[in-house]
Amino acid sequence: MMACSRSCSRILGVSLGISAQLAAGANLALFFPDWEVTYLKNGLIGKHAMRGAGLWGGGLMVFFAAILITLIGWRRGCFSNTGPCKSMLVSTLAGCLALLGAFVCFITSGVALKDGPFCMFDVPSSNETQASKHGYPFKGLNDRNYLYNRFLWDSVCIEPRRAVIWHVIFFSTLLSVSIIQILLVLAQLINSFLGLFCGFFEKREI
Repeated sequence: MMACSRSCSRILGVSLGISAQLAAGANLALFFPDWEVTYLKNGLIGKHAMRGAGLWGGGLMVFFAAILITLIGWRRGCFSNTGPCKSMLVSTLAGCLALLGAFVCFITSGVALKDGPFCMFDVPSSNETQASKHGYPFKGLNDRNYLYNRFLWDSVCIEPRRAVIWHVIFFSTLLSVSIIQILLVLAQLINSFLGLFCGFFEKREI
């Protein structure tokens, strides 16, 4: 049973590490709409992307926790001769760290999808002409949710040209990855508790 618990830790640790890299990559892509550097240089990136929850939350925090969980599973480094109590404690702390990072990424991505992308769009001016400004054209529009109205994707944002689809794809990726991370962390927490009980049981058998 202990060997099974360690095997699960290896699998879950590697899975969390891969998901952390996906989250970081998705957040990095949001800095470069249409793969253009100009918007980042001019400070024309949305606040949700600039918060970098996919980098430091779903990325760095989860990746660090994944390393610890994987080391526990392989019993490497300072975890080579640790008992079940210490392993469970470290695994639980690492899981809580990853859970916090994934949860922050989940909340940020959900709010970003609700508010819509940051882009240049037309607004009516006082002299009945069109003026353009940067902002969130879909924010607060409860009567027409842009996520379900594909016509708005190409008709509202002027620049970046594919601002809406870029925003939807990568924040949806962050949202999905963070959900997967939360599920993996919960599985690891259950696995660590099972490993602790199995360790005590094996000691009593001896």
